Amino acid sequence: MADLDQLVQAILIAADPKQGGLHNQALEYISTIQQDSANTWRVALALFVETGPDGSRKYPPQARFFALRVIEDFLDNRSEPLDDDAFQLLRQSFVSYIQSEYLYGPAESSAAFIRNKFSHTLTLLFLATYLDKWQTFFGDIFTLIRPPESTSQSTFNTHVSLLFFHLIVEISGEVADQVIKSARTYSSARHARDTRVRDAVRDRDAAAINEAVLTIVADGVQRMGRLRKGDSSPVERELDIATEVVDWGIRTFASYVGWIDINLTVTPTTIPLLFSLLSDSSLPIRLATCVAITKIVGKGLKDPADKLQLIKVLSLAQVLDALETKTRTDQAIRGSDIDEGEESYREALGRMLNMLGLELSKLVDECPVEDVKNEATRLLNQTLPVMLRFMADEYDDTCSTIFPFLQTVLGSYKRVRKSTSEPLDETQRSFLTQLLGVILQKLKWEEEADPEDMDEDEKAEFEQLRKDLRTFMDAVFVIDQVLVSEALCNLALSTMNAYKSGVHVKWHDAELAVYIVYIFGEINKTGTKGRTAFCQTPAEVAKEKRKDTDYSGYPLTRHGEMLYTLIQSGISAYPHKTVVMQFFETTSRYGDFFKVRKECIVPTLEAMVDVRGIHNPESSLRSRVFYLFHRFIKEDRNEISPELAAKLIDSIRDVLVIQVELPELDSAEQDLLVEAIKHPGIFDAQLYLFETVGTLVSLFYKTPEQRNDLLSSIVKPILDDLSRDLQAVKGTEDVLPIVKVHHHIIALGNIAKGFPDFPSPVPDGYLLPPVEIFTQVAQAILVSLEALNIFRAIRDATRNAFTRILATTGSYITHLIPPLMANLLAHFEPTELIDFMAFIGLLVHRLQGDLFEVLDQLIGPLSAHVNGILSQPVTGTDDQVTYVDTKRAYLTLLNTVMSSKLQGIFTSPRNQPQLEVLLGSMQQLAEDVSDPSSEKAAFQFLGRCVTVWAPPPKQVMTNGSQDSGIPGFERFIYERLIPAAFSVLSSPQFNIKDGQMLVVLHEICNFLQLVAKARGQEAYDFFASAFLPSQGWPNDASIEFATKLRDLDNKAFKKYLADFVRASRS
Repeated sequence: MADLDQLVQAILIAADPKQGGLHNQALEYISTIQQDSANTWRVALALFVETGPDGSRKYPPQARFFALRVIEDFLDNRSEPLDDDAFQLLRQSFVSYIQSEYLYGPAESSAAFIRNKFSHTLTLLFLATYLDKWQTFFGDIFTLIRPPESTSQSTFNTHVSLLFFHLIVEISGEVADQVIKSARTYSSARHARDTRVRDAVRDRDAAAINEAVLTIVADGVQRMGRLRKGDSSPVERELDIATEVVDWGIRTFASYVGWIDINLTVTPTTIPLLFSLLSDSSLPIRLATCVAITKIVGKGLKDPADKLQLIKVLSLAQVLDALETKTRTDQAIRGSDIDEGEESYREALGRMLNMLGLELSKLVDECPVEDVKNEATRLLNQTLPVMLRFMADEYDDTCSTIFPFLQTVLGSYKRVRKSTSEPLDETQRSFLTQLLGVILQKLKWEEEADPEDMDEDEKAEFEQLRKDLRTFMDAVFVIDQVLVSEALCNLALSTMNAYKSGVHVKWHDAELAVYIVYIFGEINKTGTKGRTAFCQTPAEVAKEKRKDTDYSGYPLTRHGEMLYTLIQSGISAYPHKTVVMQFFETTSRYGDFFKVRKECIVPTLEAMVDVRGIHNPESSLRSRVFYLFHRFIKEDRNEISPELAAKLIDSIRDVLVIQVELPELDSAEQDLLVEAIKHPGIFDAQLYLFETVGTLVSLFYKTPEQRNDLLSSIVKPILDDLSRDLQAVKGTEDVLPIVKVHHHIIALGNIAKGFPDFPSPVPDGYLLPPVEIFTQVAQAILVSLEALNIFRAIRDATRNAFTRILATTGSYITHLIPPLMANLLAHFEPTELIDFMAFIGLLVHRLQGDLFEVLDQLIGPLSAHVNGILSQPVTGTDDQVTYVDTKRAYLTLLNTVMSSKLQGIFTSPRNQPQLEVLLGSMQQLAEDVSDPSSEKAAFQFLGRCVTVWAPPPKQVMTNGSQDSGIPGFERFIYERLIPAAFSVLSSPQFNIKDGQMLVVLHEICNFLQLVAKARGQEAYDFFASAFLPSQGWPNDASIEFATKLRDLDNKAFKKYLADFVRASRS
């Protein structure tokens, strides 16, 4: 026993983290015991069942709970059957324990968790032994439930009855519950055993189990009836016990209904019993009964006629109709006094109706027997009004219980609609009309809610509900477009017109009207796009004439009418922020409408820029409107006159002041500057305003002087602030002015972003952007960078701003790029180089030949930096990621240079000496099978080199100019590059089954074909007579390869080479 006492002590120490070092030792010790359950289960069994001198359990509950875990591991993880000795010991010990603890004892009254754990442990023993050893398992339990010497008023032992119920629930879970089965690791042996156990229970004991359960439940119901007539406290305790028995009995019944014979569970006795309990005063019993009946309805039956008969026997539609009416009346009487329990009962009833509806729908849609189909349709139509009442429930959880049923009904209606042109019958149309009314009612916020000051989870739940309801509305629209369009249009217009005429409209009604206008464009999918979605043009207006067409005379579509009323109603002034925000969301969404009714632009923008929007005192709303204002201006910029643009600029100047609030740090390890840049607050949204101001200024392109004055009036204050904040930075600790400098630079870049991109090529009569002002801005940013280039945030901001300024000014500020590059590369982190190369690639793409001089100066130092990083040892995951990303960014840049026909930078006097080194490094990358992506890019680059530097021999001879190629480059191709390509294909690491490797093979095909195309007959002769024979190829194979290379198109040659490589591997 010393070992047992030591184990108990270890368990208690392991349960107490305050024990310090002993705690970990104890955890390790008991873990060893549990892992060795095959040898320690006997000790665990003794620990669990042993009693003290007074007959109570000897060891504390924590230790006994651990003992059950060890026994469970022993029973659960075994592949071999239990030997007879082990079985007899476990069986006798557990039966004796049940007799002493449940039959004559307190049934672990002080440790309920032991009861639950023991029922699971006993279930595992049952599963391991029922088939061949403990076939009398249920008989033994029944004997204990109703012992011969019972003299109590009830002949059933309550404790053993509850244990029996828990056991059946556990057994059902193990052998039939798909959720439980899918949650554990699949084992074919266990699955097969559980199936055999389930079948054996059906054959041997299902009838007895069902009879026992229902008998105990009926007895409990009688006891409840008697005890409810009493009012003393002992009676109350007994009533609680009787209620628990009935509750667990019905739960048990529900657990096996799905997997035993329905003739046992649906009888003239069970149905009245269940329906009586469906209205019981005990909520747990009602909920358990709902689950049981739901499972009966959902039970799979082979014959559709049997299923229909079951549904008719239950008469569930009438029962649910009555119960829905009663619970809704009770709900109304309670008013604002919420009873969550009773609401959960309505949810359970909703789920029951949902199951009934799904089963009837299945009969209607799938049954081939016409009589069954017709009767099922009649019953289904009976349930539809009840379904709508559940859907209209004010509680969303109850409402959503019938969504699967509704989805199925609408799906069936849609299929019928597609197969016939006949109009809907009156029943269906009536149902859809009522459904639409319920949907529109449920789309509303609760009147007491405040969406702008609501818990995010609650808000998300309502938005999800709206999304689900919208799905149903979409389905109804497919079935009957006119019905939906008229309902939505009438509701929105009547509400907005009522508001316009001074009638009091509740906020959630107003919000719904605006929301309908917002979603109408999505629902009305049959509508046209663009301007014609909002007005009825006589014919499709040609694209080139759209700008000059006057749409104001054309009548509006339904959606156009709704939007027009939205703006003319003045509902943007509604005194509730949710309504106003929905107005802004809606108007910014449908920019094309304002191109057909331009008189609506001014009132919309006035609302956006006053206290309702951009000047709203609430920063969260204000920042959202910054974006929506930007979106509106971007979409309708061509409809805004310079006069209106000037007014808009003046109205928002005060919100262009950049404000910085430094964040609170959560830990000492955080960098304040990094966190301030990462969490910029409202500045992120302000950037939309800076871009929008740029857009508005650009509208003055016809009056350059006025445009320049306006732009100067905006950028000058920012430049002054930039200069002042720059001077305030004395050291790295001056975080606030550094962040301000960063924000000023980004803001200036965004102003440039608002201007149109510089065209390429430049059309005749093109009016230049304000190049001088943007040059000053760029120079000021450069000064800031030069002073603060040790800070990554400033380097990133500068790169960002220059990208935008260059996009606006084209080649006019390329002279600033060399000093920009010098300062960006003076201090940089390896990851920055990746962004920098992407930046250069973007400039190359935009400026093409205008960037030649800059690129000529840059490519040498840049290549040196890249090679420096690639030559560093890779010591960790981060290093590996940086290494790979740098390599790929460099290859992307080189390919961009080649595709932009700027290859002359590699052969210029400045860079010619490094060309051989560059080509050598590209060859190395092309041969690196460990990185297929870079390998492909390297072959792509080398293929482009072949095209420009190794033209056909005759062309070189004819032209004789340096641009015709690089003398001797063909030798480099033949001696280095072609052998490199074939070494890759023959490498043991080259796995052609790998999709990435196949892509590399295709790029090698491209490369070889480019060589053949560039060098002509010389290349074919080289392959057939020199290279391939030198690699040991037979003469006919060499000639065949050269012929295929010459004659096949790209696709066919790729297939040929892939098949050839596969054949060579086999």
